[in-house]
Order: sequence, then C-alpha cells, then structure tokens
Amino acid sequence: MRILFVANPEKSIFLYMAPLAWALRSAGHDVRFASQPGFAPVITQAGLTAVPVGRDRDAWRMARMMPGAVEESRADLPLPWSCVSDPANATWEQMFHSQVAAAETAQSQNFPIIADLVEFARAWGPDLVVWEPMTYAGAIAAKACGAAHARLLFGVDVFGQTRALFHRLSDAQPAEHRGDPLADWLAPYGRRYGFDVTEDLTVGHFTIDQFPASLQDEAAGLQYVRTQYIPYGGPAVVPRWLWAKPEKPRVGLTMGLTATEVYDGYTISMAEVLESLADLDIEIVATVAEAEQAKLPPLPDNVRLVSYVPWHALAPTCAAVIHHAGAATIGTTSRHAVPQLALHYHFDQPILGRKLAEHGAGLELHTSVATGAAVRAAVLRLLTEPSFRRRAADLTAEIHAAPSPNRLVPQLEELTTKYRS
Repeated sequence: MRILFVANPEKSIFLYMAPLAWALRSAGHDVRFASQPGFAPVITQAGLTAVPVGRDRDAWRMARMMPGAVEESRADLPLPWSCVSDPANATWEQMFHSQVAAAETAQSQNFPIIADLVEFARAWGPDLVVWEPMTYAGAIAAKACGAAHARLLFGVDVFGQTRALFHRLSDAQPAEHRGDPLADWLAPYGRRYGFDVTEDLTVGHFTIDQFPASLQDEAAGLQYVRTQYIPYGGPAVVPRWLWAKPEKPRVGLTMGLTATEVYDGYTISMAEVLESLADLDIEIVATVAEAEQAKLPPLPDNVRLVSYVPWHALAPTCAAVIHHAGAATIGTTSRHAVPQLALHYHFDQPILGRKLAEHGAGLELHTSVATGAAVRAAVLRLLTEPSFRRRAADLTAEIHAAPSPNRLVPQLEELTTKYRS
C-alpha cells in the first residue's frame, strides 16, 4: 500500500507519529510524510521520506510571538476543547462557539498546505492517509483522492469528545437554530475537489489510539483501533552513569520540554521540590533545562541534575517518578511497573493525571497545590505502599496486551480496504 502521513510542523506531535510510520514501512508499505517545507529536516532526521507541501506559515510559532496570550492558554484545555473539562454543564451556545474557534484554528493551521497536499495526493494516489487530529488537510486530501483516512491520537481524544458533545447538543436544538461552523469551513473544499462533507472529515474513518483504555477518554460513536505507545524522542544517547544499577531507590523527575521551549517556565518551584526530598535516602535524577538550571540554588547531595536523558532509558531504573503528566512521559513510564506522581497543569495533563490516580498506578496533584511538602508526602507513599507498584504492573500488562504498531499493520490493511473508494 501507499500510506501518507500528514502533520502540522510541530515536532512534539510528529514524535508520536514516527513509530507507526516506521512499522508500516518495515512491513513493506511505501510511506511518505507530508508537512510544510521547513519541517522536512525533522522528518528526514527520523529516517522517513518527507514531502514538502505548501508554504511555511507556522500558526503555532506565530502565536508564540504573543507570549501573554500563549501563557494564558496554557492552563487546562483552551478553546475549542475546554468543554471536555465539564461536559455536564456545557451549553449549546458554548459548543457553537467552540466550533467557531475550531474552524478558525483549522483555517490558520491547515490553509498553507491544502492545495499542494491535494495535488500531491491525487498524483501519488495513497491508499491510506494518517493525520493528527488538528491537520484536517489530511482528511481533505484523502477525500479528494479516494483514500481511506485515520486520525492518530497524541493524547486524550478531547477532539472527538468535543465533536460528539457538539452533535448531542445540536440535535436538541430546533432545526432553524442549528449550525456547524467546522463543516461550513470544510464545505468549499468539498465543492472544489468533488466530495461530500461528511463527519469523517473531522474525526477520520477510524481513530488510532496509542494509549490504554485506563488512561483514555474516548468519544461515543467513533471506531477506535488501539495500539501500544512506543516512545520516540529523536536522537538520544544513554549516558554512562545510567549503565549501572542505582545503589539507592531512584526517583526520576521531569516537567517536560515544552515548559521552557514554548512557555515561560515550570509550573512548580523546582528548588522547593528538590529540597523537600533532600533528607530521603534516595537518588534523584532531575531533568532541568539549562536555562532553568542557572536559576537554581545549590542542590542537595542526592540530586543528579541533567539537561536531558532518554526517558525510556531512565524510567525502568526508577522506584518512582515525578512528572507533568504529558502524554509521552506518562505513556513511556506506564510501559514499566513504576509508580508515578503527576504534577499537572496544561492541556490534557489534568485528565491524564486523574485517570492515572483512578487506576491506582500513581498519585496526582495540580501544580497550584504541589508544594514541596505535598510532593514529599506523595513520593513517600509511592515508595512505601505496595499497592501503587501492583497497580503500575497491572497498567503495564494492559499496555503490552495491546498490539504493537508492527502487529497492528494487518488490521490497518483491512480497514484501508474497507474505507478506500
């Protein structure tokens, strides 16, 4: 088969997609990855074939030129997905506004590549198009050339949930009061490229979910295909100190790269948290960006400070970990029977932290209450209460029971045959 992956030029999202692209390629399929021209080096660095389309106009980085607005949108879920945080109290007016925001966001992120992507898809003729949930250009191109198409999730499916909630509240409205701003944005492309605007344009023919059901909130009525999350963070080197087994219980700590690469810094006091753990008979490995390291006071003797370490290499050596509940970090850690403390704040992190705690594989604290004392108390529980490690082992077993990306390939072949025009 010919399989086309499509993504906006955001490295953190691309990294979720590369392992499946490689699984399909190693199974003998012709795989290509389309994005804006300036993103091609990121794609080729992962050993994949890049297809530059459209022009470079990164709406995400343009937004970062307005730091105040970006930081304001950091907490919890922003529009158009904020309704997922409290669906029981969502109103029709809020949901309609959310779809206006979804259409505006889709326009700014997708417009630069749509025409070129459709031209390439019609020339190359992919059988399957795989797109991340914000790259609607992938769905448009698939419909324009008759390919099957699927969303590939990079976290909680707040996108599908928002859409499902919108339709539920829309169905309760009088016909004359209904409207669908996202479908209205897609309609001109349907007229231009000769297809009907159907709901699969917003949610795919099916959805590939990399996370276990215990950590996921799925949207009603959608077809999900589950696979394992396989960690990939780009080029990485395992440091020599990580070769040896730790002499004391090791606690890993990371608050994510985007905290400093995109936003104004960490949402916890790193110094306070590290100091609170100073008297414990443990080894702490804390990944802290170099710019943030310079702001720290002298650290306790039991802290090893690094700017980066491959998390998939560090996590299995830990007795417990502290993290920001980013999907990649929680997905990587959950592949090993390691109890986790989630200090969440941004996007779907509060949802993932809550789901982790509900499962029993860890604890969660919103960063607004993550004082040094609170973190210390939580870490002590993770290290001393056996139930957390047992439930962490259960979560690991659930993950490994799902098909790996390689074992998922035959099912994707069947679904492609089913949905391809």
